[in-house]
Formats: sequence, C-alpha cells, structure tokens
Amino acid sequence: MDPRKQRTVDALLRAAEEVFAEQEAELVTVEEIAARAGVAIGSIYNHFGSKSGLHAAVVERALAIDRTFMDRAYTPERNPIEQLYSAAEEYFEFYLAHPEYFRMLAFPASPGRYAAGKDMAQRLAESVNEQNRRLVEAVRLGVAAGTLREVDPDAAATVLWASWNGIISLGWRPDDLHRSAPELRELLRTATDVIARGLLTDHGTNAGPSRPETHR
Repeated sequence: MDPRKQRTVDALLRAAEEVFAEQEAELVTVEEIAARAGVAIGSIYNHFGSKSGLHAAVVERALAIDRTFMDRAYTPERNPIEQLYSAAEEYFEFYLAHPEYFRMLAFPASPGRYAAGKDMAQRLAESVNEQNRRLVEAVRLGVAAGTLREVDPDAAATVLWASWNGIISLGWRPDDLHRSAPELRELLRTATDVIARGLLTDHGTNAGPSRPETHR
C-alpha cells in the first residue's frame, strides 16, 4: 500500500477506535468517523467496504496487539504456574499501552439490534475465548503435572480472567474506589497470588514464584 493510502487507513482506524469507544456501534455514523479522521466518507467504503468492515478491522487490530502481549507470557521456559503470573502481568501491560483496545475486548459495547452488530459481537467473543484457551491450557498442564489440584481448567481460567478485568476496571472509576496504575499492578499480583495458591497442591507450592515476575 502506498504511503498516502496507508495514512488514510491509519487515520480511519484511529478515529474509529475513538468513536466506537464512546458509543454503541449502531449509533456511530460513517460521517462521524470520516470527520474525526479528516478524510472523505468514500474512503471508508474504498478501504473497508462498510462501517461494519471498519469496525471489524478495529477489533482485529485490538486482538492482534493483545496477542503480541500474551505471547510474552506463554513461553516454553516457564512452567504453568509461572505462565499464570506472567499472563496477569502482560495483560496489565496491554491495558496500559492500549486502554481503548482493552476496554473493547474486556467490556464490549452492546451489539445493538442489527445482524451485523450481533455477528461482530459473536466473532469477538469467539476470538477472545480462543486467546484465553492458552490460560486454560496452562491450568490444565498444571493439573496434569500435579502442581495444581484437580479443578475444571475452563472454570479456573475464567475466574482468573474475570478477576483481572474487574481489578483493571477500577482504574476508570471517578470516585474513591479509583486505583492508580501502581496500585492496580499490586492488586493484580495479589489476586493472581491468592487464586494460584488456592489451586496449588502440596507439591505445587515449590513449582512457582513466591511473587509474580515483573518484566518491566
């Protein structure tokens, strides 16, 4: 793609990220996105086919970036317990670097009444679930190795992921429950520690770090 077209695509993606974060997709207009991007409305159709196509591109971009962060957690040299701690750390780093992408994936807006919005919501849920399979697999391997007690890996992974989302959302609160980034990081470590230690067998207490690794 030539530089001029790439600049237009990038401008549209940035504008769409902002607009879709502010309101439900079905309420967003192509005129609003184009105006925010400073380009002609036709550029949306030329590059993405439709508003739904642009929305899909934004979601795919968010998923791809999330995947790059989580790839750092699920590395072969880490045992399953270390992967759980590292996943929490990298998930938080993803939030810090791309808060709107995080919100889009963790707390998606209502799909609205139209089929396109519902299809996108379903695709998003499936994609997020696919990425979370690595968390499930880490728990499963820990159980198989005898370092984690017998639990449903899907349920345990869901508890971890949901707790991380809930803690990070405290960063958006406008009241006394708001937590700063350092406070959120410590809460995530504590939550992961509490849950992980609750999963450990006697053998597993020697299999993981006493505190989560911090890579930055």
